[in-house]
Amino acid sequence: MRPVWLLGALLPAAVGVSGPIQPPSRAQSGPGGSGASCTSPVQVRPLDLPSHAAPAPPPPAPNGQDYRHLLRPTPAGWPVVAHWCVWIEPADAAAGTGEARRQADWLGAVETALQQWSGLLSISRVNSPEQAQVRVWRRRPPLQRQADGRLRASHGRAVLTLVAALRQQQWWGEPRIDVLLGASQAPLPLQATALHELGHAFGLWAHSDQAGDVMAAIPGGRPVLQLSRRDRATLLWLQGQSGRMPTATRPAETPATAPAPPKAPTAD
Repeated sequence: MRPVWLLGALLPAAVGVSGPIQPPSRAQSGPGGSGASCTSPVQVRPLDLPSHAAPAPPPPAPNGQDYRHLLRPTPAGWPVVAHWCVWIEPADAAAGTGEARRQADWLGAVETALQQWSGLLSISRVNSPEQAQVRVWRRRPPLQRQADGRLRASHGRAVLTLVAALRQQQWWGEPRIDVLLGASQAPLPLQATALHELGHAFGLWAHSDQAGDVMAAIPGGRPVLQLSRRDRATLLWLQGQSGRMPTATRPAETPATAPAPPKAPTAD
């Protein structure tokens, strides 16, 4: 699905709020490359969009080694950060036996998927959604109306909002992504869905045209459970881009509260 970028004003803001290949040293959005920013107090306000044009989509890579040419930047630049703060909705301690088993399977699938992306990215897990740039919710995405008027169901969806965040006493432009993942799939298809939606969350706002890639628009007959060479190459190319978003020094006007799971979809 073609991404639709949301501005920070459209999503309630938050206050208060992971064997990696080393992330590129070029300037990227976010304060430094360590996990310290994930645990420091955070304020969020709408992002002031720049007056200059967004980066142009890149030309295809030689020999089709990745799918960078399918990626699209946001109006504020490439949605990348040097270090990602990730929150995953915990299990409900009051759930009954059957529901507790489903929640345990869901958590296991999400955490296994996250481990693969952790091999390429600098990631820290946080205990509160207010601290996170990527928030994974145990929610079935709402039905989505297509161009032809029909409603379409999906097991996973990622929603991107651009915000200005005060981390470590400095304002930074950064992406905020809410990933909605239903718990009704079997473990392996659920893991494949989580792997795909986390790819969107970490900046791959596009779909590959090859079925063997995790980010394929149309997967093959079996769940794709391992990042392909092209998935890895595309992500590493993206992380090498200078994606710093606009920053500002004025303080947040009003303290905000933690957001509920969003309803506006962007990419399946």
